[in-house]
Amino acid sequence: MSDIIDLSREACAAGQRYIEAARAATAGIVAPEGSPDPSLVEREQRRVHGLAWAATTLAALEALADWAARARRDGRFGAIEELTLRIGFGEYLHQLTSALPMGQGEFVIEYPPLHDLSASDNPILRGAHDLLINLAPGPHRETFLKPFHRDQGPEFCATCHKVHLDKPVNDYRWVRGFNEYDNWQASGVSGQGARSFYYPDTPKTCASCHMPLVRSDDPAADDGYVRSHRFPAANTALPFVNRDAEQLQAVQDFLRADQISVDVFGITRVADAPAPAAPAVRSGEPTLSSTFAVGEESLQFGAARRLPGGPAPADVIAPLDQLPVSVRRGESVRVEVVVRTRNVGHFFPGGTVDSFDVWVEFEAVDDQGRVLLHSGVAEDEGSGPVDPGAHFYRSLQLDEHGNPINKRNAWATRSVAYVRLIPPGAADTVHYRVQIPEDAGERIILRAKVNYRKFAWWFTQWAYAGVRDPSQPAPPVAKSYDDGRWLFTGDTADVSGEIKAIPDIPTTVMAEAEASLLVIAADAPLPAVAQTMDPALRERWNDYGIGLLLQGDLRGAEAAFRTVMAIDPAYPDGPVNVARARLQEGDVDAAIPLLEQAIALEPSLARAHFFLGTALRTLGQYDEAMEHLQTARAQYPRDRVVLGQIGRIQFLQRQYDDAIETFEAVLQIDPEDLQAHYNLMLSHQGAGHPEAVARERTLYERFKADESAQAITGPFRLASPEDNNERQSIHEHR
Repeated sequence: MSDIIDLSREACAAGQRYIEAARAATAGIVAPEGSPDPSLVEREQRRVHGLAWAATTLAALEALADWAARARRDGRFGAIEELTLRIGFGEYLHQLTSALPMGQGEFVIEYPPLHDLSASDNPILRGAHDLLINLAPGPHRETFLKPFHRDQGPEFCATCHKVHLDKPVNDYRWVRGFNEYDNWQASGVSGQGARSFYYPDTPKTCASCHMPLVRSDDPAADDGYVRSHRFPAANTALPFVNRDAEQLQAVQDFLRADQISVDVFGITRVADAPAPAAPAVRSGEPTLSSTFAVGEESLQFGAARRLPGGPAPADVIAPLDQLPVSVRRGESVRVEVVVRTRNVGHFFPGGTVDSFDVWVEFEAVDDQGRVLLHSGVAEDEGSGPVDPGAHFYRSLQLDEHGNPINKRNAWATRSVAYVRLIPPGAADTVHYRVQIPEDAGERIILRAKVNYRKFAWWFTQWAYAGVRDPSQPAPPVAKSYDDGRWLFTGDTADVSGEIKAIPDIPTTVMAEAEASLLVIAADAPLPAVAQTMDPALRERWNDYGIGLLLQGDLRGAEAAFRTVMAIDPAYPDGPVNVARARLQEGDVDAAIPLLEQAIALEPSLARAHFFLGTALRTLGQYDEAMEHLQTARAQYPRDRVVLGQIGRIQFLQRQYDDAIETFEAVLQIDPEDLQAHYNLMLSHQGAGHPEAVARERTLYERFKADESAQAITGPFRLASPEDNNERQSIHEHR
């Protein structure tokens, strides 16, 4: 029987015959006269592209087989080398014989002969193809829908939706790009996360939202439904510039379908404070390893950004749409607006958040039509640039010289000015400072909207008509920076799409809300407002508290969560969330009875067991902590943070082999988990495995943040006060 190297060479020979057959078939289509016809190559570009991918894959396998043969000849072909060979051939032979990914959702698949009918120019043959597929959809489905797509749909999507940039690309280091997979996987939406604030009725995958079930009379339909292939998401630009009104409507309907909510929640009478200057780097601010926000996939999710102590939280008068709330003339108040993710299974917004506009627009206007505050205005009646002082949801990345990354030039990213994204099932609290004029009307109307525009105004202008400023000769430009100035005066005649001019990409209002305030005399006593304990308000107070907690306003968050407890004493998340705030302040003793109270209300509540286990671990009560963490693990075996805490206890108890097994389990879920590599390094050190220690140290240093890169933000923040304000965890818009 042939050994593995001989088998690999036989596989390469078979692969060569496969590629030659594919090349001949492709040549027959794009080169019928012997030489490639450019128009046919253009028409069949996916077929040609697929052939290139298949040939490249075979070349890689041939190189791998040659490497293995050389290693055997030199006496270096051991167990590790054999596993490398097996893994490489197992993966890429499977792709060649089933579906070879080309990226961006494109695959090379060997079509069944029947498919040739679907590509025919003869409408009768195409109709015959459709009829046969409808009569017997099974073979067609099995050809195109592989088990991987069916059983591991999110992992399939993650091939494009969990990305990074590495040193060969950016000449810098490993940098996380957008990552919609990890936050989904660790959240309640996936059903795999133990620590979420909210959970859907049933777990959801990517297809649940982006390929919703629609009615169909197709014979292949299950119970009269098929998955929509429109893939509605957030791209309003492409259908707009191609004048595809139907798809544009579908995308906008999707964006408006309760994906998020906005709530003009309450007011506080906290003192007006000056806008923050550019301070030194503080704990909790982004230090580039990721260009995106921290979510439930990290132990840092909800980590405190303020030192414990400080003044008592301000009294919040809320909700404004349920109470008659009065303000005095001449008074300054802070309006609290809450944005909540509802049907979003990943960070909001998702995708390439360096290149589009998502912002909160807030307006305070009196009943005489006088505008008191309008934050988030888009110029040119909504089609122009957005007020730079608006509350944006985005990642503002900088290149090596502190220029914004705004041209889809992510390879130049060196630092992050700020990141603001909302995890699934979480919230953000936005603060607006409103000054009540002495001559204001009798009533003030407060309106809030969450606006979405794909792409940002500046990027659209640049992409369509950007040219270098000729008055700036030879601008300093390199792979890591671009100091050039741009004018938007270029010729747009040859741009792709139906629109041959800079388009006014529409803004979609995803959510909006309104409330009002009564205006009384400056010396009038403020009417007493009785706090309503309506159970229907529990969620709104909880959302408000979540937003404050994630900002680091721990005292304010605790006050909001205690209101939740008062409204519904039987709701276990009330004491859990109060405990989360106490834990982040370092008050473990106060947190423990709250978590025990939550478990008494709902004995199986995994998040209560997780936080109680974490609290007990900090007190050195390892056995008791492990009991609670194992309870959480039993329900959520793929929660990486739960596993990490278990592994940490095993390490502290010097159970190094067990700790190694646990941290390896974390890396099976996410091979890039920074804390797992660090703790695995320590565990191997304890177990006396020097080679493994060196390996994990290398990986940890590869994935960890470049903390020195934050120095890049200093000059930018001084020159951009609005962005510096946005960078602050807690800030006001005025």
